[in-house]
Amino acid sequence: MQKLWGGRFSASADSFAEAFGASITFDKRLAPFDIQGSVAHATMLGRCGIVSQAESEVIVDGLKRVRAKLERGEIEFRLSDEDIHMNIERYLTEEIGSVAGKLHTARSRNDQVATSFHLFMRSSVLDLVEALAEVQRQLVEQAELHGDVILPGYTHLQRAQPVLFAHHLLAYAHMLQRDVERAVSLFGRVNTLPLGAGALAGTTFPIDRKLTAELLGFTAVYENSMDAVSDRDFVLEYLSVASITMMHLSRLCEEIVIWTTGEFGYIELHDSLSTGSSMMPQKKNADFAELVRGKTGRVYGALMSLLTTMKGLPLAYNKDMQEDKEGAFDAVDTLLGSLTVVAAMVRTWKVRADAMRASAAGGFTNATDAADYLAKRGMPFREAHEVVGRLVRLCIEQKKTLLELSLEELKSFSSLFDDDIFEALALETVVSRRTSLGGTGSEAVAVQMRSVKEFLKSSQAWMDKVGPVVRASEGA
Repeated sequence: MQKLWGGRFSASADSFAEAFGASITFDKRLAPFDIQGSVAHATMLGRCGIVSQAESEVIVDGLKRVRAKLERGEIEFRLSDEDIHMNIERYLTEEIGSVAGKLHTARSRNDQVATSFHLFMRSSVLDLVEALAEVQRQLVEQAELHGDVILPGYTHLQRAQPVLFAHHLLAYAHMLQRDVERAVSLFGRVNTLPLGAGALAGTTFPIDRKLTAELLGFTAVYENSMDAVSDRDFVLEYLSVASITMMHLSRLCEEIVIWTTGEFGYIELHDSLSTGSSMMPQKKNADFAELVRGKTGRVYGALMSLLTTMKGLPLAYNKDMQEDKEGAFDAVDTLLGSLTVVAAMVRTWKVRADAMRASAAGGFTNATDAADYLAKRGMPFREAHEVVGRLVRLCIEQKKTLLELSLEELKSFSSLFDDDIFEALALETVVSRRTSLGGTGSEAVAVQMRSVKEFLKSSQAWMDKVGPVVRASEGA
């Protein structure tokens, strides 16, 4: 078959070279976005008089028929057509004849593919914000449901101080809040139109790029045509956001894996989100949490791959940039899938409050408060630290907790100890006294809870504002 660019060539590409250079095996995913961009381009050409209004309407109608075939699964993509753009143009030509050739007036595959990719990534950002919000909602719901549950907070994976389980969960909700903020910030740069840049230098036709942007729901256009066709920052930014988000999910999943062990037993995952062993009948494995943890590397790899691809490219378009899509597609799927799984795990897990409390009670997590108790009674904190350290050593030797020591034993270390020390070292007291902003006291946690809920409302308001515009343009 004669290539659309074949006029310059006297010989066709070798079959192995054709297969090596083709992108249709993966960029077929851009088909609906390619059609979306072409409908807007054809509409603009007609309104600007570059093609007749009748021709514009025929082209748009033909593109809509191709889209209908695509939605019905009736499109067969051919390797010989190289990429998604030529495949769609072939089907359009079959629908409306030679007038289909006028669609490519005043554009190049360079600005065409950039536009399709912008449209795909724009949709993906909206999907990401929505999926992040769902995980946040599940974390908040679990925090509310288990508002008085106490577990040990850790440093160096050693029991440190008691905290509310709600406080622990809200830490992840705030991490994801930053991920949402990064995604929303990215959206404006993704929502910038490259179409009209041509191959690299613009076009001699009297196009109206702002009209095309309006038709597609873009809020800005690239101001430099060379930048427009060679920029992949918007993909790199998404992959950066995705990598940070996956890191956050991986941290949570690491805790889920630990919490489900027999040694901890803090939570139990729902059977539908666990797996067993082919040999050991007693096993219940947190495989999906482990998979999210493992898949994080795939997303990191996509970011590093594209950074490496782009680092040495001169202006403007280079074929290297065909390597921008497979990693991005995989990262989008991996991230959204991971968020869905994490939301389901959090929503359905069973919290073992008794195990959490027992661990907090048995790990000297109130030792800091014992030192604070002495410091508030005039003992220098460094000396108080030393006294309580010796008390802990005694407890370890006698297999006791601080609360199991008698007042006489405590006074043998410092006369500053009094009857109220036992109330001061109770887990509820230790937790409730940490009322500083951001602390683990119930009042401080309630403030955090309200903050996350308000953020979820603002995120939803943003989605309600931009989502309909984007989705409407996708169906135009």
